[in-house]
Amino acid sequence: MIAVHGVTREYRRVTALKDVSLDVRPGERLGIVGESGSGKSTLARIMAGLDRPTAGTVTFDGRPLPEVDRRTLRSSVQFVFQDPLSSLDPRMRVADIVAEPLAALRLPGDRAARVAELLDAVGLPPDAAGRRPHQFSGGQRQRIAVARALAPRPRVLVADEPTSALDVSVRVKILDLLLDLAGRMELTLVLVSHDLAAVRYVSERVAVMRAGEIVEEGPDALTDPGHPYTRELLDAVPRLRR
Repeated sequence: MIAVHGVTREYRRVTALKDVSLDVRPGERLGIVGESGSGKSTLARIMAGLDRPTAGTVTFDGRPLPEVDRRTLRSSVQFVFQDPLSSLDPRMRVADIVAEPLAALRLPGDRAARVAELLDAVGLPPDAAGRRPHQFSGGQRQRIAVARALAPRPRVLVADEPTSALDVSVRVKILDLLLDLAGRMELTLVLVSHDLAAVRYVSERVAVMRAGEIVEEGPDALTDPGHPYTRELLDAVPRLRR
């Protein structure tokens, strides 16, 4: 699926990633966790093809990203941003927002029917299609953002801090939505967060980042940590319950 090998990313004199290697397996739910500034969002953007590494390679289905057709990559890998209010155009109606990737990628099909299908899938009423983002709550706006990301039927959904701006009760509902969609649509899900409880709730495998490096990775990273930094992160984290 997606493989990152020896990736380094520098911004002027700041090294955001240091020789990072990570494989994303088809159909899995991978969590990437770490404190602010650890490089997790940079890694997520590089994995999705939104940023390029300074060194190293990123492959999709065994092919280096520069060799993958842009439409194929954008259709296959979609990104959900942290703040839906800033990522959704306030001038557009929800129907047009959700259908935007279909138009941009020139994908065939009945766009109105696809929008209706996606709004239902994320738990929004049909009349949401005619409204604008400011008329919705934060949790509802994030549902709109998820619907838009799902429009081209991606194989991989990368969600960068998708619940960080939401109340705890709403946060759990969005995480449950992502879990449900990943199961029903057979998505590979990459969840990026500083919230260990959220990552533990959703993920089958976890990569722990610190200062641009992966210090620990595996299915038991947050249940039986082997690295001192991971144990520090786990100190007082509340556990989300189903």
